[in-house]
Amino acid sequence: MSQAGKLQKGVDEMIKRAKSIFLSLLILTLLLPSVALADAIEGEVIVTLGEDLTSEQKQTVLDDMGVKESEVEIIYVSNQEEHQYLGEYVNAQTIGTRAISSSKITLAGSGDGIVVDTNNIYWVSEGMYANALITAGVEDAEVYVTAPFSVSGTGALTGLIKAYEEVTEQEIPEEQKQIANEEIVKTSELGESIGVDEATELMNQIKEEIANNPVESEDDLRELIRRLAEQLGVTLTDQELDGLVSLFMRMQNLDINWENVKDQISKVRENLDDILSSEETRNFIDRVLGFFSSIIDSIRGWFSS
Repeated sequence: MSQAGKLQKGVDEMIKRAKSIFLSLLILTLLLPSVALADAIEGEVIVTLGEDLTSEQKQTVLDDMGVKESEVEIIYVSNQEEHQYLGEYVNAQTIGTRAISSSKITLAGSGDGIVVDTNNIYWVSEGMYANALITAGVEDAEVYVTAPFSVSGTGALTGLIKAYEEVTEQEIPEEQKQIANEEIVKTSELGESIGVDEATELMNQIKEEIANNPVESEDDLRELIRRLAEQLGVTLTDQELDGLVSLFMRMQNLDINWENVKDQISKVRENLDDILSSEETRNFIDRVLGFFSSIIDSIRGWFSS
């Protein structure tokens, strides 16, 4: 082959390689957005653990969640972070000096809503977690909050929000996190006064009303909350009413998608109805009622013999 021919062959090879590299880079560029969007997928799990769990307690919590440390992403939550988000709304004694409460969050399908279950949590109910998560902007997730022994559960919300941000790659505004933490504390305190279910439902109804008809002033909001409380058959103290007015005025000023909030609340109610009406739940209730019925029959037998 002549020198010119060899040179032409070399140029052709360089062009061929350049085309190959360019094509590879083009494909990679086109795929990268898809990969980023697919990072948060249905069924993806992330676990949060209290930083102060002992090795034995950590294993107990992971076993309770049904996960293996090597198979899930784990985020640790410190007591300092708990105080950062809760310090303004609850006394230090309730928060404690150790981060213990832990959680598992599993992304659900679009439109599935939020389902919460708890273990060893005495102060914060499932409904309260769901409400606060909705306020924080969390959507469509299965949530499990647990601890190796009985704890208040106030710090778990910090971990749940942190986990949701991680798994979805969405940053939740700081003020929205603060409002969500304040909400969970106020609802828990209100639950001690008027009942857990009533407090949770009151918060739900206030949000739904705001979503349908945003209030113009504090006076309008105060009247709205007072009216909803009366409909639920509960009486609020002036201090409780003032606290709710303050909370929801600030909440209404946040950049919250209120239609999403309303939809998520509706899904939470549907999920609760599904649980209560499931065959497993009915069978359990029937067994409990049968057990007590047998005891009553036995007692009656004692007196009739």
